[in-house]
Amino acid sequence: MKSIQKMKSIKNTIVGLSLVASVLSVASCEDFLDLQPTGSIVADNAISDAKTARGAVIGVYAQLKSLNFGGGSIHLLGTMPGDNVEFSGSLTQYQQLDNNAYPTNNQVTVPVYQGLYSLINRANWVISDIGKVTDPALGEAEKKQLLGEAYFGRAYGYFELARGWGGVQIQTSPTTGLNVIKGVKRSTQAETYAQAIADLTEAESLLPDDDAATRNRAQKSAARALRARVHLYAGQWAEAETYASQVLANTAKYELVKPYSSFFTAPYLTKESVFELTFSASDQNRVTGWYPTQFGGSFEYRPTAEIVNILNNPALAGSRSALIATSNTGQVYNAQLNRTGLDPVFLIRVAELYLIRAEARAKKASPDLTGAIADLNAVRDRADIAAYSGANDAPSVLQAIEDERRIEFAFEPHRWYDLVRTKRVNDVLDAPVDEHFWLFPLPEADVLADPDL
Repeated sequence: MKSIQKMKSIKNTIVGLSLVASVLSVASCEDFLDLQPTGSIVADNAISDAKTARGAVIGVYAQLKSLNFGGGSIHLLGTMPGDNVEFSGSLTQYQQLDNNAYPTNNQVTVPVYQGLYSLINRANWVISDIGKVTDPALGEAEKKQLLGEAYFGRAYGYFELARGWGGVQIQTSPTTGLNVIKGVKRSTQAETYAQAIADLTEAESLLPDDDAATRNRAQKSAARALRARVHLYAGQWAEAETYASQVLANTAKYELVKPYSSFFTAPYLTKESVFELTFSASDQNRVTGWYPTQFGGSFEYRPTAEIVNILNNPALAGSRSALIATSNTGQVYNAQLNRTGLDPVFLIRVAELYLIRAEARAKKASPDLTGAIADLNAVRDRADIAAYSGANDAPSVLQAIEDERRIEFAFEPHRWYDLVRTKRVNDVLDAPVDEHFWLFPLPEADVLADPDL
């Protein structure tokens, strides 16, 4: 397992959250009175016609991309603190992530936190203003679609805040200044998940039915798939099973693809993908830390020796050994990113829905272990490994599902959050992590600026 050196004491760890993240940058106390909102549309009439309405929704997607591989670091929050990825560079903020010792001014967690509230604020502007548009070029069907996409984006923001930081302050109106957020108290994590579910319910009612090709804009199945994930994190097993099943039933559009590597090999947008973010030559992802220097990268984010051994074990990983490659200097690196700048971000894949449903079936009030094992075996079969042959009891099946998720999503942002939500952090990592550090801390600037915290 990854060797982790922990801080021996925790000083004033703060896990509360506030909406000033979309308004604040890390600054000195003297600067707070001059702060203005960021990532928002400030004019009341900014969404006034078809063109600005469409542009505002494209802005929601742009923020999603920025948070992911468009220059943001949200991907690292789900990987670096776990046992699949380690940091080999010298930057303190990434060392802190790797060591599960995040201060309140960590320069990875703070920008992601702020970026998520910027995403929420962009979505809030669309939700608030698009109904006022009377441009005949914006028909009711398109208006509903754009509104549904905004609800989807806001749900994604609140989900990521809930699983990363716990309960947060919930704001469903545009943030135009600090006065807007006065009196907004922190919600619980359960209430924050409930907000995401409410937004996804609204999104599903508004979004268009799936067409055969679209996988990089939200449609009904994307909302259902994200909802299955939120229900899983919220411990609502029956609902997680229901929504995963609804997506998996659409076999005309979605299926596990073979070989395993084909979903992350150009031209992308395969039937494996429920929702992915795409990049282009003029809008490239800007991730270089995963690549060896011979490919122009800095190779700071590296697979751990343990996950390399697992991926190279045919009985455990099968064809998922394609997730790693070795440079001519012997460096083993993440091969899921192909170094072109065009590599997509896979936010939701079919394999995840099978494993969500498998876990939900094994955990619900009347467990369906036969169904859970069938879902587990669908993922294993696609990876060219033998069917599950372990004990037919819930703990054994759940452990197999956890192990499968670790391999299937080796470099996607699931592993750390899986360990946290199942309270398995200290059972798995080889050095204990104080539970205060199972969540990321509220930025110091927010604590100083918002008396309601």
